Amino acid sequence: MNARIDRFREWLSWRLHRQANRLSSLDRLYSKRWYYSVELIPGRVTKGIYPDDLPMLPRMMLRRCRVAGADCLDIGSMEGLMPTLMARQGARSVLATDFSAHCASKLAAVQRQYAVDFKFRSVGLLYDMPKHLRSEGFDLVNLSGVLYHVLSPLLVLAAVRPLIKRGGLLIVSTNVIQSDGHFMEFNNAGRLQVEANTFWYPSIVLFDYLLRFMKLAPIDCVYLPHTSIRAGSVEQGGEYVFDKPSGYLSVVCRATDDVVAHTGDAWMQKVAGASWEHLHRVDWRRATRQPRSTIDYAGEDGAPPRDDAAPIDLFETIGQRSPVKPATDPRDSHTLRLADWT
Repeated sequence: MNARIDRFREWLSWRLHRQANRLSSLDRLYSKRWYYSVELIPGRVTKGIYPDDLPMLPRMMLRRCRVAGADCLDIGSMEGLMPTLMARQGARSVLATDFSAHCASKLAAVQRQYAVDFKFRSVGLLYDMPKHLRSEGFDLVNLSGVLYHVLSPLLVLAAVRPLIKRGGLLIVSTNVIQSDGHFMEFNNAGRLQVEANTFWYPSIVLFDYLLRFMKLAPIDCVYLPHTSIRAGSVEQGGEYVFDKPSGYLSVVCRATDDVVAHTGDAWMQKVAGASWEHLHRVDWRRATRQPRSTIDYAGEDGAPPRDDAAPIDLFETIGQRSPVKPATDPRDSHTLRLADWT
């Protein structure tokens, strides 16, 4: 009996020591710089860069994707908010990626504290992403908060496109100009954002065109005007507002087998069949070899899967819908809490 008690005491001492070390390690993480706000210890949240009421549009769109049993890819994962939610919503596999493993210790802590399993891979510059993911295909890809950070948004779309299964979904979110012209604004002199990795804001109409050009049919979107964002909430200081109406747009697209031209646009179809750039810059052979995805997309508030065969016009849709309001539900924010499953 005494031997059993001694063994139990040894085991309990070991567990308490291990728990104390883990809590000490977590405590040190709170002093690090965080992109997202994350609850690692019950009741204690890391300080991310965003205000609590700033809505996270890609997260809201993910809630409408039926990811149970799906293979998911998140690009630019930082501390893993989106991969965590993908895993908690029942995805079969989740791959988190970033330029480098700069958030490795924080990612590991989030995985452990949230009891989720996802893989991580450093992929460097996104133009070469297919080389790092040679055999993978995904039902859902999240490419959000990335395109304004790259020199060529179109080439990044070209790199990501063959990774999506046929009929799969892409959540793509970026800063845009609310205009009906086909143009992009360059961040000269930091007039769009003072942050040093911001380059391009496309017009909404051009963004719609580029998605269709990459055989991606827009089926849903939400929009947040920059005028509704609190001043001084940009990562490196300053404001989002400049001399043109702008905002943050999150779009869900369905991968298609052909370009999705607007009525009367024969040129897009011609480019798809004859342009060397369009034919060879994108690995369309890999895209067509992908298995067909069965992932469903639901409307707002968990509506049943709908017929989303007809693409939407992003500029018209944004004009018809009310913009997103400040987040009153923490699940719509950039904060991840231990109780969150969506």
